[in-house]
Amino acid sequence: MNIYEALKQTEGKKRAYFEWKHDIRFVQDAPKKSEDDFLKTVGLKTLNGFIRWEKSQEYKNLVLLLLDSKVANDYDVIYKNIVDKAKDGDEKFIRLFLSIQKDIQSNAKLAAKTFNVVEEESEENEDLVLD
Repeated sequence: MNIYEALKQTEGKKRAYFEWKHDIRFVQDAPKKSEDDFLKTVGLKTLNGFIRWEKSQEYKNLVLLLLDSKVANDYDVIYKNIVDKAKDGDEKFIRLFLSIQKDIQSNAKLAAKTFNVVEEESEENEDLVLD
């Protein structure tokens, strides 16, 4: 499950707060709302209920999913930097590149299995006849 799937299962105001607090927006051009603007949007006067919610397991799980997606993005940036330095012939980075290459390949196999499961489910659904 990724952060977007988890947020779909979260109550509307809590989802809006999480997206606002962690700046998860699809329209990156628009400026982030101020606290007052956010409170007007959700029809509340204070953030107290949300601050209490931050101590819940649901909130902590959402943060972990968010961090997981950020790690994937960071991994991409780090990988590109390592490749550039390895191409320059730096032995340390060549060894590091070979090491992370093995990790990437094993993680890619796990990711491919996830997509195979989704593909199998969609094939099963194609056999369904809707009346």
